[in-house]
Order: sequence, then structure tokens, then C-alpha cells
Amino acid sequence: MTELTPAQKWTQEQAQADKDHHTPTAGAMTGHIVANLEVLSHKLLQASWYVTGLNRNSLREQFAHQREQAQTQLVTLGQMLIDEGEMAPSTTQEFVDYSMLEESGAFKYESATAMIDQLAHDYYTENLFVTRAIKLAQKEERPVLAAFLTELLGSNNHNIAELQAMLGRYGLEGLAEEDEDD
Repeated sequence: MTELTPAQKWTQEQAQADKDHHTPTAGAMTGHIVANLEVLSHKLLQASWYVTGLNRNSLREQFAHQREQAQTQLVTLGQMLIDEGEMAPSTTQEFVDYSMLEESGAFKYESATAMIDQLAHDYYTENLFVTRAIKLAQKEERPVLAAFLTELLGSNNHNIAELQAMLGRYGLEGLAEEDEDD
């Protein structure tokens, strides 16, 4: 039997990823979460660098903390996928293709309030994938993945609550209502 070249292995991985994304699996859904965490991490870095206003210092600390958290979660979740026999997104193109969060250079020019609001929406969007991945992991009898995703959901919920409180909101106010209009 001939061993596959790295390029052939990559091609096989991409074909399997495409198949998995058409029939969602816990691994495929978690790949989206990993990509979302990468983009979120970049947005939090951008926010910490460019936030302005009277609360700049405290917001920079908040964004830096959330960025460190997102990076830790990304690395842990990516490794967990590999440990469970899955492939984690690991290229810039995969992060672009699989993330459902949007980033823009214009974000740095937004007001602190607009940055906070957009980040709250990003965590909310992330949770749409996390809750789906939890259900799939439970269905596929993958308790370790389900447990970590459940912890991630709690962490995201806390971050949403913190960001929402900065905006004078509670719970999902201003986040969930928009989905009903879609």
C-alpha cells in the first residue's frame, strides 16, 4: 500500500470536511466554533487596541481578558477534536471559511458602545453553534466533548451578561429579538 503525500492527505481532509458540513456532526459543528473563536480573538484584540472613551482602560482589560479566554478555549477545543479523531481547522483560510463571525477594519473606528454591542452579538452567534454541537455530541455519545462545550456555553453566557450590563441591558435583550425578524 502506498502512503499518501501530505497534499493528498489535505485533499482527503477537505473532502471529508465538506461531507461533514452537509450532514452536520459534532466534529464539524465544533470546527465552526474553533473558527469563530479565532475570529472573535482577533476582534477582541482589535477592540482592546482601538477602544476610546472615558472607560478605555477598563474596557481594554475586559477585552484582553476575553481574548485570552478565547485563545485558551480555541487551543483546548482544537486539541480535543484531534484527541477524538477529528480534524480541527488550522489554516487562515479554514478560519475564514468556517467562521460565522464577521470582522472588518472599520470595527476599530466604532464607538465603545458599538464595539461592546457587536461583541455581545458575536458571543450570541457563537452560542448558536455551541448549543447545536452539544446536542450532536450527546447524540453521538461523546461525553467529553459535550462537557467541554457545555462549559464553553456557560462562559459565553457570562461574557454576554457582562457585555450586556455595560450596555444597560439584561439577558438577551437586543440580541435574540433580531433573529425573530429573519
